[in-house]
Amino acid sequence: MPILENAHALVVGIANYQFVGGLSASVLRDSMDIYKTLTDPEACAYPQKNVTLLQNEKATGAALRDALASLAAKTDGNSIVTVYLSSHGGRIEEGPHRGEYIAPVDARFDPADPSQLAATAISGDEFSAALAAIPARKVLVILDCCHAGGIGETKSLTPANGLTKGFSQAMYDRLGAGQGRAILASARPEEESYILFGDQNSLFTKHLLAGLRGGVAGEDEFVRIFRLYEYVQPKVTAQQPNQHPRFKSNLEENFPVAFYKGGQKKQIAPAPATTEAEFAYDVYISYTDKEPDASWVWETFIPKLKAEGFDPKRIAVAGEVEEPGVTLILEAERALKSSKRVLMAMSNQYFDDPRATFDFELAQDLQVRQENFRLLPVIFAPGIDENRIPDRIRMYTPSDLSKRTESRTQTLIEALKRPLPTR
Repeated sequence: MPILENAHALVVGIANYQFVGGLSASVLRDSMDIYKTLTDPEACAYPQKNVTLLQNEKATGAALRDALASLAAKTDGNSIVTVYLSSHGGRIEEGPHRGEYIAPVDARFDPADPSQLAATAISGDEFSAALAAIPARKVLVILDCCHAGGIGETKSLTPANGLTKGFSQAMYDRLGAGQGRAILASARPEEESYILFGDQNSLFTKHLLAGLRGGVAGEDEFVRIFRLYEYVQPKVTAQQPNQHPRFKSNLEENFPVAFYKGGQKKQIAPAPATTEAEFAYDVYISYTDKEPDASWVWETFIPKLKAEGFDPKRIAVAGEVEEPGVTLILEAERALKSSKRVLMAMSNQYFDDPRATFDFELAQDLQVRQENFRLLPVIFAPGIDENRIPDRIRMYTPSDLSKRTESRTQTLIEALKRPLPTR
C-alpha cells in the first residue's frame, strides 16, 4: 500500500503529571489512538519512523522542545506535518508572567508564585516560534488542552489564583499566522473539552479519529484540512452543545492532512442537476432585517439577480418565504433544504441575529450530510469587524464585495448560476 513518505507528526498525551493535578486516562487513549491512526497503512499512512509519540513521563519540557526542533530539521516545504497535543493548557492573566502556557509532565504551578509555571512550562510565544521554524507549508496543529480538570485541579481554578484554563483567541491567532498553518482546537477559549459517559476517547478526538479513518468525504485519495474540520465541528457540537471546536488558518489551498483509507480514491457521484423539480429556489438569502443590510439585499443585490435573468420566484429571502401560521424553524428548514445555494449577507449585526445563526448552522449541517457546498458567505459593505467572523464561516472564503464591487459581484452571480458543487 502507498505511504505518505514526506508526512511527519508529533503526538503528545499527558495525564499523569509529576507536580500538578492529573487528567483522565482518556488523554492517553486519545494520543495513542491518534498515533495508531496516523501510522496505520490502511488509514493515514504516515511512515512510522516519522511519527513521535510522547506520553506521560516521556513528555518532559526538554523532550517536547527536542521533538519540535526535530520536526524543523527533518521537514521541507513540501512536507505534511501534524502536531497533536492533549494535555493541560492555561494562561496567566496578569503580572510579569502574563501569557499562555502548555504544561509538560514536569511543569510546576503555585498560585503564590506564577514564575514556577513560566519557568517549567512552554510559553505560547515559544510554541509559536517552534512552529514558525518548521519549513513545511502544510502544518496542522491540533490542540485538546481545555480539559475539565485544570492544572491546579486540587485548587480552585479561578482568576483569584492567577490561572485560567485554556488558551486565548489571541494565541490561536498567533499560532495560525504563518503561511500554510492551520490550528484545530477542541473548544472555544471559554469552553471545556468533554468526555461523554461510556466513551473511551474525548468527544473531540472520537470524531477526529472517525474522520481520519474514512468519515471525511473527498474527491481524491486524501483527507483535506477544510473537510476534516467541517466533519468534526458539527458532530461534536451536536453531541455537546457547550463545546464548539475552533479552526484558525492562513492557507492558500485545502491541503491534504493524510491519505483517505490508505490512499483509496473515494467514489463521488456526479454533481446533481439543479432542476426545478430538485430545488425550488436557486438561492436562499440569509440576512438580518435591519439597515443597511435590508437595503443592500432588496435594493442592490436582488435587482442585479433579476437583471442577470434569475426568476424572482426562485429567489428565497429569509423572512419572506415562510408559510404563515407554521413554526418558523420548520419553515426556515424547508426553505433552506429547497435552495441550491445559501448566501449569507454578513455584517456586524448579522452575528447578533439568532435567526441568521440558525440559517448558517442548518446549512452547514446539510453540507456535511449531503456532501455538497451550499454556503456562500458575502461581505457586502466596508466596516465589518473581521474578528467577529467565526472560523467555521471564514474557512469558506467569504466574497468581499466591499472591494472591486462590480467584478466580484459578477463572479458571485456566475457561481450562483453553476450547478451545486459537491465533494
